[in-house]
Parts: sequence; C-alpha cells; structure tokens
Amino acid sequence: MSVDADISMREGRLVLEPAGDGALTLRFLGALDNTTVPFLWGEVERLGAETSGRRWVVDAGGITKMDGSGMALLLRVRCLGAGKGREVELRGISPGYRRLLERFDPAAYRTIERQDPCCQSLPEQVGRTVLQMWADFRIQVSFIGELAAAFGRAAMKPETVRWRDLWLAAERAGADALPIVALISGLVGLVLAFQAGMAMRPYGAEIYVANLVTIAMLRELGPLMTAILLSGRSGGAFAAEIGTMKVNEEVAALATMGLSPVAFLAVPRVVGLVLMVPLLTLFANVAGIAGGALMFLTLDYPFSTYFDQVLASAEIRHLMSGLVKSVAFAWTIAGVGCLRGLQTQRGPSAVGQSTTSAVVTSILLIVILDAILGTVFYFLQF
Repeated sequence: MSVDADISMREGRLVLEPAGDGALTLRFLGALDNTTVPFLWGEVERLGAETSGRRWVVDAGGITKMDGSGMALLLRVRCLGAGKGREVELRGISPGYRRLLERFDPAAYRTIERQDPCCQSLPEQVGRTVLQMWADFRIQVSFIGELAAAFGRAAMKPETVRWRDLWLAAERAGADALPIVALISGLVGLVLAFQAGMAMRPYGAEIYVANLVTIAMLRELGPLMTAILLSGRSGGAFAAEIGTMKVNEEVAALATMGLSPVAFLAVPRVVGLVLMVPLLTLFANVAGIAGGALMFLTLDYPFSTYFDQVLASAEIRHLMSGLVKSVAFAWTIAGVGCLRGLQTQRGPSAVGQSTTSAVVTSILLIVILDAILGTVFYFLQF
C-alpha cells in the first residue's frame, strides 16, 4: 500500500509493507520536508491509532532529502511506538540524522492526559493561596539576600558594575518618565485643590487649600503617584526585558559563563531606578503644587497668597518623609521587576504573565509599605 504525500509532485511517499513476525514496515521514499510532511503526518497518526501492538520497522533508506519537519515526523513515529508499547526499529537512516534523533527521548513527548476540572472548596482555595503567598514571600526574601550580597560585591569592586547599563536604566526610568509623571501629578494636584476648595468654601477656609495640597503632595501623593506610574512603566519593563532573556536562554548562558544573573542584570537596574525615583518625586511635588495653584487662582486669590501658604506649610520633615518613601518604593519596584523576570517560565505567554505579576505585586507592596511607613512616621513625629 502506498500513500502519496503530494499527488501532483509525487515528492514524498509512505509505503506500508507487511514484514515477518506480524511486523509492519513503514518505508519513506523521496523528500521529507515542509512540503510533504503535512500530508504524511495524518497517515502516521491513523496508523498509530489502528495498529496498536504491532512492531514497526521504519525504513528511511529511500529518503533523498530531509529537514526539521521530516525529523519531527520520524520522532513522532517513535513517540507513537512508545505510547502504544510497540517496538520501533529504525533502519537505513544516515549516521548524522540518527545522532540527532537519539538526542530526543520519546518518553518525554507523551500525550498529556486530559484532566477534568474539579470544584474546590473555599477552605482549600484559601489554603492554596496562603501557601503560594508564603512560598512567594520566601523567594522574595531569598532574592533580597542575593541582591544585597551582589551590592556588597559591587561596592568592593566598582569596576565590575556595568555602568553603561546603569545609566541607560536611569535614563529610561528617569528622564523618559518625567513628562508623564509631571502631567499626572499636576492633574492630581489640580483635582485635589478643586475638591478641597469646594468643600472648604462654605466655611470660608479656601486659603488653606494651598496648605492641604502642599502637605499631601510632599508626604503622600508625590511619592505614591510616582511609584505607581513607575511600577507599570519601569518595573514591567524590567520584568519583560529579563523575562525575554530568560526565554531566549541568555540568562542560562550567563550562568554557564560563570556570571551571576543578579549582579549582571539586576544590580544596574535597581541602582538606576533608586537614583531616579527621588528626583522624579521632587518633580512630581512641584507639578502637583503648581496644579493646585491653577485651581487656587480661580478662587479670586492672588498667586502671592498661595505661594506664602506653600512656604509656610512646606516643612523639611514633610519633604524628607516623602523622599524616604520614594527610596523604599524604588527598591520594591526594581527588585520585584527583576525577580519576576528571572522567574519567567517557558511558553508564548510567559513574558506577559511575568510582566503582569511584576506590576500587580509592586503596586500591592507599595500600598503596604506606604501604610507601614506612614504609621511609623506618625508615631516618630517625622
């Protein structure tokens, strides 16, 4: 029996012949490439489903040309034999192709059995979630320790730091992010001044809008809005960049060459972001206060009055508390982004999942850190 791969061209064929001891000979003739394999693949699958238990003898001596798709077809023949418990004997193949085929274990390509979804109880779901969070927390603590050790080695030997990558990360996270940070902060200050002005007008306290906007921007909204914007912009970019390197085996290549991926990839990005976030926070504070001034002028107050109120309320402790928060937020954003990138798995959606996880985790940790630091500063009167 003969199965033609292409009726018009007759370039590749599969000939089935009975052999002794109840075996079946699969003789491939002609070319096994991307033009003929699609036609032969279905026939091989049908044979695998119908002839269970029979020994196969694959005769590849008549193959005149073979590419990667032809190698995949021969590997599929071996996998079908391993899955059905039949013996597959390969004859006539050239030594070079045989060495390539022997690098693949058919047992590793078994068909994944379908698993029907089952309903989990609420306690079980909560328990699984808690265990996953605990495992993730342990990984993050371990990564912080590894990152701290890498910083220690970099401080002892500054020449080992990739300064070009550090300044590039600082430019992308700092200068390139300045327009969007200034725009968002200015709008936040304007909206905050508008809402506060409308609430204070019945009491004749519109003049204190300047105080409210200044303190809120310096202590809370300036560093918080900057961190949230950079978590989506820079933290996600770090995860995507390192995740792509992980998928392309570049991270594994670094480890093979004896280079630490954390020191080589994470340290420049973390330092660059830590240097830029406090500066961006200062610009965000100025933009937010300026946005509040635009709204304050509509309340029939002169700009000098707003400026005097800003100077009276802008104490150094308010500014320093916001800058301390910004440094903590920067460490969180850069660390989580690099960690999620290094955790990227294989698959077409792996990089997207790592990026999403980096952004969500960063925002969650930023809010938690903000609450903790705000409480600590309150009791310290800072």
